[in-house]
Amino acid sequence: MNVHTTKGRIFGLDLARALAVIGMILVNYKLAMNAQAAGPDWLQTITGLFEGRASALFVILAGIGVALMTAKARASEGETLLQTTQRLLFRRAGFLFVTGMMLLLIGWSADILHYYAVFLVIAAMLIKTSNSHLLIGTIGTVIVSILQLMMLDYSYGWLENYHQYEILWTWSGFTRNLLFNGFHPIFPWLAFFLLGMWVGRIGWLTQRKTRVRLLQISASVAVITEMVSAWLVHRFTTTLSFEAAQSLFGTKPMPPNPIYFIAAASSALAMLVICIEVAERWRERMSVQALISTGQLSLTHYVAHVMIGLVPLQLTGQLENGSVVFSTIYALIFYVAAIVFSYYWKKRHSRGPLEQLMRRWE
Repeated sequence: MNVHTTKGRIFGLDLARALAVIGMILVNYKLAMNAQAAGPDWLQTITGLFEGRASALFVILAGIGVALMTAKARASEGETLLQTTQRLLFRRAGFLFVTGMMLLLIGWSADILHYYAVFLVIAAMLIKTSNSHLLIGTIGTVIVSILQLMMLDYSYGWLENYHQYEILWTWSGFTRNLLFNGFHPIFPWLAFFLLGMWVGRIGWLTQRKTRVRLLQISASVAVITEMVSAWLVHRFTTTLSFEAAQSLFGTKPMPPNPIYFIAAASSALAMLVICIEVAERWRERMSVQALISTGQLSLTHYVAHVMIGLVPLQLTGQLENGSVVFSTIYALIFYVAAIVFSYYWKKRHSRGPLEQLMRRWE
């Protein structure tokens, strides 16, 4: 029996969302359980590969989704459809902002939804902008981020381990976190979103020949960038501290230097193309259908991985256990449960629980 799907949907995008979700859960549980340092080196390395990559893929996918969603409004010569689409995006942004603020209020400082809400508001105002201007906006956003890193103190507001933003609930602190040094600040994370909008507009994802070319280019750029980054970090560790060299030339998301952006964006695009190819070839397989369904419930799973996954641990005093083994196993158990839930939920419903609630809000 096939899962309930929407006609004309690019199922590879849903598959990519499913992979982004598991990556974010692995990273977030590792962060929440304060397990970044202890544990087997091989497991730290594997889970470290997802840091800043899964969330970058998630944001690029969001940009692609908005580009596809607004295609008719962009092509329309009248104002009615444009204004209707803008109102829809504004309402969706409102829902995500409120949801994200609720997560922040219960102590989840790594929330991505309230940033996502701002991206949607900006996207609503860029529906009619040209593709070239989207690319200019992408580059400009990265440049602003570089200038901020040069002129401002990135560590300001953070506790020592970048686990808690202690001045978040002040106007200046919230603004600084939103624009500059939060987990997914507008500069440079808006660049991922704008890049996604551009990719979604140019039609490469629906043509296999261009997809293959995109995979070749993005995978090559990702590998070369990682190699150059590793060389630069090694080269300058002798004159700078390792932490300083890593901040300047590393590919970790905090601080988000331009080398990180290139590495994360290129690896995300490569993974996206692979997911589209897999979905086109093996979509009828139950395992692929289950992952596609999981991606279609990504909002539900994102909120649930905090409310259902982390809150009980916090209430029982088991949250900050410092074990990457525990955080990884816990994340995988949660994700398997999410896959099973998604598969059977989509047999009966067209949208996930929170996706349906957001639809009613809109």
